[in-house]
Amino acid sequence: MAYLNWIQWPAMVVTVLAAWLIGSQRPGRRMIGFICFSVSNVLWVIWGFNAGAYALILLQVCLFLMNLRGLKKNTSLNET
Repeated sequence: MAYLNWIQWPAMVVTVLAAWLIGSQRPGRRMIGFICFSVSNVLWVIWGFNAGAYALILLQVCLFLMNLRGLKKNTSLNET
């Protein structure tokens, strides 16, 4: 189970990449950013279960829901 402790590093890298992409002017890059954020949420939840960090897990669920809201707004902006 010690290998699960290393999940925090790819989770951090994917989160930073997502934040970079989400700030793009290009809708395609923003979409990739939303996907990266979702992947990072899953990685953080896995790590959180391993570490017993239940507040982090709840935070990731909340952030994922906010990402869905942002994804919906990003999609509606592309339609106009």
